[in-house]
Amino acid sequence: MNYKLSLLVAVAATAMTASVAKADIAVATAGPITGQYATFGEQMKKGIEQAVADINAAGGVLGQKLKLEVGDDACDPKQAVAVANQLAKAGVKFVAGHFCSGSSIPASQVYAEEGVLQISPASTNPKLTEQNLKNVFRVCGRDDQQGQIAGKYLLENYKGKNVAILHDKSAYGKGLADETQKALNAGGQKEKIYEAYTAGEKDYSALVSKLKQEAVDVVYVGGYHTEAGLLARQMKDQGLNAPIVSGDALVTNEYWAITGPAGENTMMTFGPDPREMPEAKEAVEKFRKAGYEPEGYTLYTYAALQIWAEAAKQANSTDSAKIADVLRKNSYNTVIGKIGFDAKGDVTSPAYVWYRWNNGQYAQVK
Repeated sequence: MNYKLSLLVAVAATAMTASVAKADIAVATAGPITGQYATFGEQMKKGIEQAVADINAAGGVLGQKLKLEVGDDACDPKQAVAVANQLAKAGVKFVAGHFCSGSSIPASQVYAEEGVLQISPASTNPKLTEQNLKNVFRVCGRDDQQGQIAGKYLLENYKGKNVAILHDKSAYGKGLADETQKALNAGGQKEKIYEAYTAGEKDYSALVSKLKQEAVDVVYVGGYHTEAGLLARQMKDQGLNAPIVSGDALVTNEYWAITGPAGENTMMTFGPDPREMPEAKEAVEKFRKAGYEPEGYTLYTYAALQIWAEAAKQANSTDSAKIADVLRKNSYNTVIGKIGFDAKGDVTSPAYVWYRWNNGQYAQVK
């Protein structure tokens, strides 16, 4: 009896060990799943869902399947911290997030303390990677890079004209506006207006009246598509035909849904469209077959998980510190091209190009 009992215990222990060894690895995305920027949350969720499915179909990571968790921060910093703590408590090893810089920055502190590796597909504020946190990376560029390009564009196309620079007070929007202002001023031109507006409002007619009174020729908007779209429409309503120039947050079809024809000729900076890259062809076809157009940050989020999975295999571990070391030493072929990271966690070859809205479509300016 003792022998049989010992044998049963041994078999049970072996089964439990095998079960633990093959337990799913929890990974996550976190962003604005709800709220006024939910279109970007949907992009992130769709991107990582497809990446998880593809990686699992190919055998998973280190012989284990991936299990997806989704955190909704609604682009609110306090909610982002709560989400980060929840994900860490759930045992998540990796987070593709957050979207808004104002969420990524405070959440990154939680991930650093809890040993969770973070790769943001979208947060562009320089501070995110200037905190000397070894576990933080991003696959997008930075506001200071976008700002330099935007400032140069304004100098070349509106030299001696009345330039307005607006921002929504967020880490992303103000950061983008400040960097554009810095580049404009460095080129010898002073903006006519530099002013903040409040995100979430519906009526910007007083601000538009001020822009019109100052005979503004172009409006640079540091902020998101919802408010920029309202500004464009209300400028048109008041007969102010100054074009809007902005950043990557306007690269969504929801912008035109808000503006209609008032959004014509809006210009914005963003990375080269990954949907046109040969590396993304297979993934893009899968998205489109499922009835989803992978615009904006869909493929950036896919790439974030793609990179983590490959680095985990190289490190032969899901340990955040080990993967972080590997990430800084290697480069990775992804759906958004070849990606490498510098010591801070920024991409080594950032690229921004111009896009223009025309007749309800946005396209890269060749």
